[in-house]
Amino acid sequence: MKIRPLLLLSILALFTVSCSSSTPAKRIEENPKLYSSLSPRHQALIDSGKIENGMTTRAVYLAWGHPDSQAEGQEKGKTIEKWSYNGLAPVYHQSFYGGFGYGWGGHGRHGRHRGYYPYNGFGSSVSYVPYRAAWVKFLNGRVDSWQRGRIQ
Repeated sequence: MKIRPLLLLSILALFTVSCSSSTPAKRIEENPKLYSSLSPRHQALIDSGKIENGMTTRAVYLAWGHPDSQAEGQEKGKTIEKWSYNGLAPVYHQSFYGGFGYGWGGHGRHGRHRGYYPYNGFGSSVSYVPYRAAWVKFLNGRVDSWQRGRIQ
């Protein structure tokens, strides 16, 4: 059975929505004291899912959520932390296949019977390739630099 690309995308979208742990609004609702302790400027950025230099790790969490990976290190004698967020890019495939195979097929005098029969067709499929969608570098617990969006 072939799954059509549109059906597959619909299933993937439903799965993504149901598995996404939260949005900025949901994270704010779960952490009202943290949100209220932030400046009005940072609150406005978090509401729209944005960050800027100087924000704390907790403020970035409210805006972007948990990172997919974290790393710690040293840079010029100072402790740094890097957060990475992943995304998935669809890659569409078209193929032609054909040949001979053994199985049920054909229509003889008595209906379908076993034997070697030609088959062919066109196929399409989609796969997803991971990429780094965003990263944040913290210096002493505050955003030092960041980037969001897919680099072409």
